[in-house]
Parts: sequence; structure tokens; C-alpha cells
Amino acid sequence: MAAPRQVSCLLPAAIAFAISLVGPAYSDPAETKPPALELVVLGSGGPGALGRAASCHLVLVDGTPRIMVDAGPGCFVRLGETGLPLAPIGIQLLTHLHADHAGDLPGIVKARAIATHAPLRFEIFGPDGHGRRGEIAYFPSTRQFVELLFGTKGAFAYLPDFAGRLTFDVKDLPAALRPGKEPAIIYSREGLVITAIAGHHRDAPSIIYRIEHSGKSITFSGDIDPDGLDNLRKIATGTSLLVVNSVVLDPPKAPPILYTLHSPPSALGRVAGESKAQSLVLAHLSPATDENREEVEKSIRAHYAGPITFAEDKLHILP
Repeated sequence: MAAPRQVSCLLPAAIAFAISLVGPAYSDPAETKPPALELVVLGSGGPGALGRAASCHLVLVDGTPRIMVDAGPGCFVRLGETGLPLAPIGIQLLTHLHADHAGDLPGIVKARAIATHAPLRFEIFGPDGHGRRGEIAYFPSTRQFVELLFGTKGAFAYLPDFAGRLTFDVKDLPAALRPGKEPAIIYSREGLVITAIAGHHRDAPSIIYRIEHSGKSITFSGDIDPDGLDNLRKIATGTSLLVVNSVVLDPPKAPPILYTLHSPPSALGRVAGESKAQSLVLAHLSPATDENREEVEKSIRAHYAGPITFAEDKLHILP
């Protein structure tokens, strides 16, 4: 019985020796190539302090973290917990300037500067603003917002020179709804394309984004009320992954005022179905939607048959 055991031990060594003589076996490059796009949810919750970070997503391009969508409170901590490098994150997309979508931006900027200790350029895209009109609140443009934070008289004026020269390239995007307006390309380099179109979130200027690379795409609705759904349908057509903010239940199960700010599951499901999105992620979850998942999913299923995922902090999703 000793001989078979000896053969079984020696045979792998002999095979390995033979392989070493002829070179390594062929391996399919596709097996080791990172995905074209990957979504990492950094913040899946809303403005309440309920254990989830607020709205924020990180998009990896060919395995490298490149783009952050929104920067809600708590995402700074979640980003650190992922262990992903901060230095390559050079693009920030802001859907709108509510605090639960932009409040962690200073922390992210500082952390990225410290992680790099070298000159950095940060490209920031977001909505233009508007002045106060009657009961409509004032919102700065994204350019003004960044200046108020990091400009020479800003709240964090020290940051641009804190750990290596940091410069900002800020682009204000038109947020007014215009009939017939089509999505516009706002970024296009080395096969990475970002398009944008106006959204609608009551009085807050807002933008919808779509990121595309190597045949894959991810579309982000941001907070969106029913007036913005036609534009969401336009930009999301055929998208690999549609990320929508799901805050309210179907009427009349939420306060009426919330339906002037957000779209219910039935409407979101209809957009997902009509745009032929390949998969759907429900993000920015409120306690109402989180605690009534079966009801939310049933409502969406009336219009959409594809995969549905309820977002969680630090969840990785491939489109």
C-alpha cells in the first residue's frame, strides 16, 4: 500500500516540473481582467441618523475607484472601511446640494489630499443654482458651493494647500427642465463617458447622471419627484444598472408633501420597465421603504421584471 501513496505525492511534482520546462499554461485574460464598471454603495440611507450613511456611491472603472456620486454624511467613514484607495478618485458628481447628499465633501477632499501628499486636481460637476423667489429657497451653484467651502474666504480655505496643492475644476450643469432637452456629454476621456440631464427635486436644482465604459453603464436618478421622471427615462434607456432613490411608499401612505419631493415605487418601477434597465438598485432608503420591502418590490414588479436590489452600505454591485 506504500507505493500508491508515494506515487500520489510525486505525481503533482512531476507535472509541475514538466510545466516549468514548457512554460505556464494558457489562461484567459478575461478571467483576471477587472470589471469595466463596479458600483460600491458608500451610503444607502437618508438624512436620519439611523445606522446608514447618507447618499453616496463610488464607481470603479477597470477596478480603480474613479468617480464618487454625492457625498452624504457618513460616507467618509464607509469609504475608509472599504480599504479602497482615495487618491484615484478624481471626479465628484453631485446630484443636488442638500446636506444629506453633499455634507461629507470637505472630509473626502481632505482625506484624499492627505492620502496623496502631491498636487491634485479634483473635477466636480453639479447643478447650477437659483436665487430666492418667494417661498423658494436660495441654492448656490456648484461653483459657488465649492468656493464657499474651499475658496480664499471659504470655511475650509486652508485645505487647498494643506497637503499638496489642490485645485478644483468645477462645472455647473443646467438644472432647469426644458421640453425636448436631451442628455449631454459632460466628460469623455479614454472610453469613459459621463452624460447628464436635469432632474427635478422640488425647489432644489438637481442633475441625473449616466456613466458608461466598455459597454456597461450605471445611471443615478438622485432624489427625483414625478416632474423629473421623463428625463430619467430618457437618460436611462438601455442602462445596465439603474440606481434610484426610494424614499416614499405609494400614495396615500406618505405625507402629501413628500410626493412633491420624491417618486413612489410604482412610478420608479414604470421608469425602470420602460427604459429597459437591465437591473435596478433601490437606494437612499427611508425607514418606510426599508421596513416595507415586500410591498415596495410588489409595486415595482407590476412594471419591471428585472433584478431588484435594496442597497446596503459597502455593498459591491456589478452592472
